[in-house]
This record gives sequence, C-alpha cells and structure tokens, in this order.
Amino acid sequence: MLTKESDLTNFNFNLDDYAVALVGSPNSGKTTLFNWLTGSKFKTVNYPGATVEYSIGSSHERYGEKIPIMDTPGTYSLVPKSPDEAIAVQAIFAHKSLGVCPLVVSVVDGTHFIRHLLITQQLIKSGFHVVVALTMNDLVRARGEKIDLELLSRIIGVPVVEIDGRLGGGVAELMTCVRKELHRIQHLHVKALTWTNLETERTHQKAVEISDQVFKKTPGRVIRDAKLETARLDQVLLHPVFGLIIFFLVMSLLFTSIFWLAKPLMSFISDGFALAGERTLEAAPHRLWSSFVADGLLASVGSVLTFVPQIFILFVGIIAFEDSGYLARAATLIDKPFSKIGLNGRSFVPILSAYACAVPAMMAARTINSKRERWITLFIIPLLSCSARLPVYSLLLSFLFQKDPAWKAGLALTGIYFASLGVSVVVASIANRFLKMQDRSLFMLELPIYRMPRLRNVVHAALSRTYSYLRRAGPAIFSFALIMWLMTTFPKYDLENKADRLSGSYAAYIGRGIEPIFTPLGGDWRTGVSLMTAFAAREVFVSSLAVVMGVTEDEKISQQENLLKKMAEAKNQSGQLLFTPSSVLGLMLFFMIALQCLSTSSMAARESSGGFKFAVFQLIAFNMIAYVLSIGLVQGLRLLGVS
Repeated sequence: MLTKESDLTNFNFNLDDYAVALVGSPNSGKTTLFNWLTGSKFKTVNYPGATVEYSIGSSHERYGEKIPIMDTPGTYSLVPKSPDEAIAVQAIFAHKSLGVCPLVVSVVDGTHFIRHLLITQQLIKSGFHVVVALTMNDLVRARGEKIDLELLSRIIGVPVVEIDGRLGGGVAELMTCVRKELHRIQHLHVKALTWTNLETERTHQKAVEISDQVFKKTPGRVIRDAKLETARLDQVLLHPVFGLIIFFLVMSLLFTSIFWLAKPLMSFISDGFALAGERTLEAAPHRLWSSFVADGLLASVGSVLTFVPQIFILFVGIIAFEDSGYLARAATLIDKPFSKIGLNGRSFVPILSAYACAVPAMMAARTINSKRERWITLFIIPLLSCSARLPVYSLLLSFLFQKDPAWKAGLALTGIYFASLGVSVVVASIANRFLKMQDRSLFMLELPIYRMPRLRNVVHAALSRTYSYLRRAGPAIFSFALIMWLMTTFPKYDLENKADRLSGSYAAYIGRGIEPIFTPLGGDWRTGVSLMTAFAAREVFVSSLAVVMGVTEDEKISQQENLLKKMAEAKNQSGQLLFTPSSVLGLMLFFMIALQCLSTSSMAARESSGGFKFAVFQLIAFNMIAYVLSIGLVQGLRLLGVS
C-alpha cells in the first residue's frame, strides 16, 4: 500500500501505455458511466456479480479515437480502510501493468455532493489530472436546485461535466474533455498523501463551503424532492419491525417467483431439447454418434439449460434490489441481528451475492474492514444456496410436488433459501464463539436515494451474468456429458436393451464399489455416481443423473418429465423405490451444506488470511457435516414412518 510521497516519482506520460481511471464513491453512478463509455464491452479480472477489483475497456468508437478506460471499486477516500478500497487506490497509483494513471475522472453524485467531493479534492492534491463527472443531476433539479458548473470548475480548478447516467447525456462531452486534458499532459508528479483526521475535517468543511456557493435555487415549484421521498419510505422500510417483515416478504416473493414465473420458459426449453434428441435418434438409429448426441450431450446439456430461466430471474431480482437502493437498506436492517453472531451489515451484500455465486461473494467481502468479520463471512458464504444448486433443488422439488401447483414448490424453495441462511447463522455463531481474533468494526453505510431501476440495464446485466454462468458451467457439463455417456455405454455398447447396457457398464461397476457410502443416504450406485460428479460442478448432478438413469428422447414428453418419470420408477437392489420423500429430502440437505465447488475453494484460499489451510478445513468440514446430517435426516424420517 502506498503511504509515502517517495513511493512515486516523476512520471513520463506515454499515450501507448495508460488508462483513464474512473474513481468515485459507491452508488455514485460510476459503473453506469463506465458502461456508457465502453458500450458495455469490457473485460473484468474476476467473476461477474460485483465490482470488486477493476474492469478495463476501451471507449466506444462513437466517441472518436478509442481510449483505455478503467473502472475501479467504489471508495470514499484515498486513505483505504478495507481491502476493496485498497484495490481502488492501488489501481490508480500503481496499476500492475499500466503504472500510475495520468488522468482520473472523479464521479460525484450531486445528491451527496459534500461527501463525494472529498475524494475529488484528495485526487487533486495528490497530483493527478482530474476531470469531474457530475451525476444524479436530474434529482438535484427535481428538488428545485441546480449546480453552477462553471463556478464549481473555477473553484476546484478542474473541468466539470454534467452526466445523465440513465440516458447517456453528457458522455460525449466528457470524452471530448478527457481527450483534451490527455493531450495537455506533459509531465506528471503524483504523491500518495497521508491524511489525518484534522485534514479530513478541513477538507469536509471546504466541501461544505463550495456546496453553499455552487448550489443555486431555481425558480418555480419543486417537482420532486427525492431526499424527502426517500426519508418517508425509510420510515417504513427501515422500521425495526415492519422493515424486517417487508424484507422477508420481498425475499419470499423473489424466491417463489423463481419457480412459477419461469415455468413456461422451462417447459419450452425442455420440449425443444426432447424434440431435438428424438429427431437425432430417428435420423441415425442404433448408431454410437447419434446415441452420444441424443442420450449424452442433449440429455445432459438440456437438463441443465432447462433451469436457466430460474437463474436469470434470480439475477434480475438481486440487480433490481441493488439499483433501486433497497439493497443498502436491507444491509442496515440486518446489521443488528448480524451483530449477535459477530458480523455487521457489511456482510449482507456478500451473503446476498452468494445466492448467485460464492466466488464474487467472497471478493465482495473485501469491503469488510474487520479481519475477524471478514473471516467469518468467508467461512459461511459456501453455505448460502448459490445458483448452481438451483437446478438440483428445482429437480428434487419438482419430484416432491409433481401433482401440486407450482406455487407450493416455490414456497418450499423459499424455505430452502432461508434454511441455508439459518444454517450459516448457526455456523457463524459457533465460529464467533471460538475465534480468537478480537478486532471489530463500526457499520457505516451511505444510503442512496431510491430510484426506479431501469429495465434495460437490469435485463442487460442479468443476461450478462447468466451468460457468464453458462460459460463457466458449460465446459464442465460438456466434459462430464462425454465421460458419463462413455461410462454408461461401454463396454456393452452393442446391446439394444438400454437397461442391460447400463447395468453392465463401467459406471455401474464403479458405482457399486462406492454404493455402501451412499446407501445410508437412501441412494444406490446411480445417485452415488451423480453425486461424485457434482463435486466438479453442482449443476452436473442433474445432467449426470439424466444420463445414468437412461433418460431417452423417444417418448412424447419433455426431458424433465422423462427424468422425473425415471426417478419415480427407479428401484434399488432390494426392489424398493430409490427416490422417496426421505431420500430426496436427504439429498437436498446434503446439497444445501456440502461444498462441491473447486472455484469456491480456490477463491477461499486466495481471499482468506489462512490461505490453503482455511480452504481445506472448510472443504472437509462442510462435506463431513453435510454427509452426517443427511444420514441422520433420512434415517430419522424412516424411523418416524416416512418412506
């Protein structure tokens, strides 16, 4: 971390080796501006879901000659207080490949002008060439005020450009200004400042004085005072009782809608793959290649893609909460309950992100100042039910509620998500009791003004994250589709009876060897093989089960209906039904707790102070707990007479 002036010396500017950095506080509109500048075409160094390191792209060709643009994580100050803020500071002072940034665009939210102007003044005093991008101006005007841009520019000594993040207004003017400033740079001397509390107070007071000078009342009535409206809504949404009830209802609606809203699209996708498989077998009956395409590739890939609409809806909900400003309120509501288990409200965003994917959630934990709280958060994140588990839950719930309305399965899914949160709370409480680290942090979070999410932006971001999920899961699904087809087809590939071919296959041979491990869970070799493949990627369980259960494409029903039918008919060696309420509930409990994601383990090793030891302990502990508790549930239900 840079703390001394001597860390940086004179910088000779080179147009071929630089990036213009966007710097600003969280919720200032910085990333929205970045999307406008780059046309949403950029590369990020980490998984999608949150800006936790930095993204780099080039300005869109509509703005003239392309210029490298870097989006940094949100930070309130150049004196970092968390790993996330440290990354932002490191990126502009000493980028690992680009060096120091010659020009910084400081993004300032007009509705939080005084607080956001702090980092602008720090950037100027540090020696950077700065251009200010002023956002949220529509909300300022709506409350009967305007900001004198020319006066502001004269006072702080740098160019100021007004930006409309919702419609893209001012972006072209900003790029013109940036290009002009870049060509003015001949010499650069940047120094990392050490700011005392007194200097921060003086800078804040100066920002107050600047605000008094540049904010002007406009004639006419106030159209909309967003701050006043936000305060009124917060009286309800942040109420200690009603706020929690509303939060519970909102999350329940989201998780329930994942089931009933996605059902038509799921049926369409499933029917399409079933038809494709049927046509493939008709085109080349009794051929190995057609068997692989229909029974291997289409059966496994289709069984996973069927659940993409549910994953997309989950992403839409999380992104809409974030864009509306409700996500920050939820973190505030959760702060007090979280304090009982050694966490605070800053852990809420990583935990909610974990419902999409544990990898970006662990990266988002960098915003937590306390080492102790960050350790606990990283430890419990894999317990939250990520999107990779959704295909498994959906299949097993569809089996349990085949004859019931979709909303019942949706409520059950909501129960699973809250149950995973409950398990993580218990584990966090235990870790908090025995953890020796004593550092704690205060929870302070800037609450943005409520805004209606822009549908286009929400859908675009959700599609991007869904595509990234498929791109990450796709290679694993294809690889295991090939492996599972080979294992279930050979060596007796010439047998016409698929049941005989499957029972004499390599998969059956291996599965029967490990069957004793899974018998207490109510499974047999088929569920055992499918569970083993799930340790590469959880969603592969569904595709592996589809292949190992011998799902074919020769019936006039969808793939999902075909798989559910095979599951309902499957019997173990004793002639008893393989999939029963007790065994299915045991499987769901296992998937809810078990850590079956190598990407998550590698990220845990990278992000935790314990490194490799932390990741190994987490992997062994969660899988052993999942195995023991699942056996206890299955055997306990059977003792109670639940088959």
